[in-house]
Amino acid sequence: MFKHLFKMIWNKKKQNSLLIVEILLSFLVIFAVFTFGLNSYNNYAKPMGIDYQNVWAISYNNTLKTNNGDSLKLFYDNMVDNIKAMPKVIDAAHTSANIPFSTSHMSTGLTHNGDHIQDVNSFMVDENYPKTLNVKLLDGRWYNKTDVGSKQKVIVINNKLKERMFGKASAIGKLYNDDDGKKGVKIIGVLDDIKFNGDYQSLEYAIYNRIDTSSYRWLGKILVKVSPDANAAFESQLYKFMANNLKDSNIEIEHLTNKLTAYNKFTLVPLIILSIVAAFLIINVALGIFGVLWYNINKRRGEIGLRRAVGAPGSSVSAQLVSEAMILATLSLIVGAFFAVQFPLLNVFDLPASVYLLAMLLAVIFIYLLVLVCSLYPGKQASAILPAVALHEE
Repeated sequence: MFKHLFKMIWNKKKQNSLLIVEILLSFLVIFAVFTFGLNSYNNYAKPMGIDYQNVWAISYNNTLKTNNGDSLKLFYDNMVDNIKAMPKVIDAAHTSANIPFSTSHMSTGLTHNGDHIQDVNSFMVDENYPKTLNVKLLDGRWYNKTDVGSKQKVIVINNKLKERMFGKASAIGKLYNDDDGKKGVKIIGVLDDIKFNGDYQSLEYAIYNRIDTSSYRWLGKILVKVSPDANAAFESQLYKFMANNLKDSNIEIEHLTNKLTAYNKFTLVPLIILSIVAAFLIINVALGIFGVLWYNINKRRGEIGLRRAVGAPGSSVSAQLVSEAMILATLSLIVGAFFAVQFPLLNVFDLPASVYLLAMLLAVIFIYLLVLVCSLYPGKQASAILPAVALHEE
């Protein structure tokens, strides 16, 4: 039977070629949608790594006249201490502009045992940073006052970078060279991974530099952990405090929860666009399958009537048309699977192979279900053709 079906499909190869191409393109687009969606879900399932609830980010610009680093440090440290003394403030910390869920990024590179790692997120933070965001320290220690006069540069890295550099071995006390010319940078701590780019983005490499006196000239962010009952009235009070201390400065207070929501929406835009394109292709393929099968029924009424006249049941006629559509889908999927399997083999986009394989499986199942659903009704119509009517028309 299959030999006969293949022969019939081959005899109408020009008619079926367009449908095969449509199914192939739909498979590739659906494969991309499933890949994007599965990867986003895997990232979403991982913990955020921080307690961003009730954390506010204060943005300001340095309007002080002095350029003396020690004076600036004393001023801003006192200002943060005063913020921490407010009744609804739990903790506060200086940080660089690349706070969680912001569009600001700073990156660097480093070399360890000949392995050069690029695109490492670099953060400037102070001693209160882990407590403000409730980040877990996995190994070693955080910065303290003894690091101020240290001749050797010390650093804290995140767990993803630690696993890249040292695997399961401890990173504490190990050295590396950075791209800024510092050799023998000593690792003193490993911080838990943080999803700085929102719920749906993958974890990235990160290092945490301790703020020094020269940094206060350009720093412009303070993270403030507030109590759950902090309201708009307290936010206004905090704003007035900053405005009174930093004359002529542009003060802005943002909530990390709002920034996360905005960042997630921005991240999902490509998936939404891809889904819309996939929906148009699916509709096009569905209409194509309906059209081709309907055309086949009208062109083959004599053949169908003759088969019915010699005793073929209606279910056999319907099964033949459905089988032809499924074979066309199989031919398309064989070609599509060849291209799709190249993604895990070549490690495209640096995604786990399991994501690609599962996306490919779901795309294959989806195409088969689509073709099956679209071919059932035309097949049913073909099975309802009466032999006498069909032969009379012929």
